[in-house]
Amino acid sequence: MKVGIDISQIVYEGTGVSRFTKGLVNAILDFDQKNEWTFFFSSFRINLDPVIEQKILAKGHKLIKWKLPPTLLSFLFNKLHYLSKFLIFNFKFLISLDWFITSDWTEIPLNIKKAAIVHDLVYLRYPETVDSSILQTQNKRLSWIKKESDIIFADSLSTKSDLNNLLKIDSKKIFVNYPGVEIKRPSKEQINLTLKKYNLNHPFILTVGKLEPRKNIKRVIEAFSTLGDNSLDLVIVGPEGWGEEKNKYQISNIKYLGKINDQELFSLYSSCLFFIYPSLWEGFGYPVVEAMKLGVPVTTSNTSSLSEVTKGAAYLFNPLKPEEIFHCINLMKSDEKLRKKLSKTGLERSKMFIWEKYYDKLIQTLYDNRS
Repeated sequence: MKVGIDISQIVYEGTGVSRFTKGLVNAILDFDQKNEWTFFFSSFRINLDPVIEQKILAKGHKLIKWKLPPTLLSFLFNKLHYLSKFLIFNFKFLISLDWFITSDWTEIPLNIKKAAIVHDLVYLRYPETVDSSILQTQNKRLSWIKKESDIIFADSLSTKSDLNNLLKIDSKKIFVNYPGVEIKRPSKEQINLTLKKYNLNHPFILTVGKLEPRKNIKRVIEAFSTLGDNSLDLVIVGPEGWGEEKNKYQISNIKYLGKINDQELFSLYSSCLFFIYPSLWEGFGYPVVEAMKLGVPVTTSNTSSLSEVTKGAAYLFNPLKPEEIFHCINLMKSDEKLRKKLSKTGLERSKMFIWEKYYDKLIQTLYDNRS
């Protein structure tokens, strides 16, 4: 079977979609022994990781690279969907494919079987928390997916339900496939170096997320501030986004670390008292699984896929109610027995999220739906 896939989203490091794309590419290259793959990559400023590029070519697969910005691709493929077939781009290299798997950003107009991967429909659930350009792009892209995709892979039952209920897509076309999550357990030396680098001398709560409204970091800050415990720090990791006033809360025991590398992130997971993830809506929720895989007690929102993914292995709260977040923080910091229980159950639950399982279901579903 000949399969094409758009991997352009791999370059946006620090985002869930980049983590997903990188994991999927490596899964294909590690586990596929008989199919032919064409990897499509486009970025104007950022180059594809040379390690990934060399691995693709070493495995005998094709790599197509375009030097085009995502905004232009969105304009061509999403807005000028039909017309873009007749523009300067030559799609002949795609015509012989049995399947093409589309990315998180654009829907290429092709007269072959297409599979779409959809992570979440937060733009419909909470449009006010999504940047206007992303909102427009996703609206266009999902309208083409509804019309043209033969099958859709959803990251969770929650996303499948949203596709069915909000976009009226036939549930028979939607296949739930939980992504794999990979972590590298940090050494004691790496942990100590990270704690020293960021001057973390007190017990701390960790939260991870881009500073934007959907991630709901603001309510955690408010709840933590009300706690008034100077012996405990709140550590916030993630790139700056939009709509959040980073400097609004001038409190000495709240530390913004910004974007950090994976080694440092895994070191912080391994060192925190517990992990809190207050996101309003997620299609999967990589950070909660990463934390669970490192044996970290997790508390998270009771919405969307988060309760589904953690499934009894996390303490849940309503992310829209600061009083519930406050109660959660207060309980988790004082109840060691609860933390130990969540650490054990989370570690066990996290074992189901592996890339080999994702790849096996992906390829089998493509085979089963060829005709």
